[in-house]
Amino acid sequence: MNTNFTQPQDWVPEARIVGSTLRARNQRTLLLAAAAVLAAIVPVFAQTGGAGGDLQQKVAAVKQSVAENQQRLHQYQWMETTQLTLKGDPKPPKQSACQYGPDGKVQKTPIGPPPEPPSGGRMKQKVIAKKKEEMQDYMGGVKNLLGMYVPPDPQRMQQAFQSGKVSLNPNPSSGLTQLVFKDYAQAGDQMTIAFDTAAKKVSSVNVNTYMDEPKDVVTLAVQFASLPDSTNYVQQTVLDATAKQLVVTTTNSDYRTLGAQ
Repeated sequence: MNTNFTQPQDWVPEARIVGSTLRARNQRTLLLAAAAVLAAIVPVFAQTGGAGGDLQQKVAAVKQSVAENQQRLHQYQWMETTQLTLKGDPKPPKQSACQYGPDGKVQKTPIGPPPEPPSGGRMKQKVIAKKKEEMQDYMGGVKNLLGMYVPPDPQRMQQAFQSGKVSLNPNPSSGLTQLVFKDYAQAGDQMTIAFDTAAKKVSSVNVNTYMDEPKDVVTLAVQFASLPDSTNYVQQTVLDATAKQLVVTTTNSDYRTLGAQ
């Protein structure tokens, strides 16, 4: 009787191949799972600063400082002076008395005589009126843009933090810590807050953003100061709209509690 043993011999290498393939697949599965875990852990690690959650603590401190100061400022009235420089030509400054209204928005009352009517013929007056209207529309957009960054919005700061778009740049020698926010209010913008860690106050805010399109670049430099009761306020903002060759400098002064003479 002739017994054929070739089948078991042929089967052994095939079993080894199948086993190797299964092990390779398992290894790939483990590697993919490990990569997914790392992808989930790394952003969290970056947000918390890796040790002690320093970044998270700083963002929380800035949010608290901004919220507390906004409440305190509702007790004040102040003077706002706005200076426009268009294509290197400074325009007459404008002043307004300011205070927060019941709706939480700043109410402004112009101070001083009304602007003089344009001189010249009817056609010239029409051209001047059109340019003035265009500038007023642009300044309205500038005001809205400014409102997205000053004061810094706690909700937007939190969203940036949760998206991993906040970085920390401490400077122990100055006592200030810089928090850099990417894509804060618009895609591609950047806002840098200098925070006094000892006083727990915002020292300055610098913004790189744009009006309607990224090519319409706008930079904003904001300097803060403190009142006698330690309330923090915006002392001066300088907005530079390079496309329009326009610089707007706004200075806040003469803070007094409501009802004070």
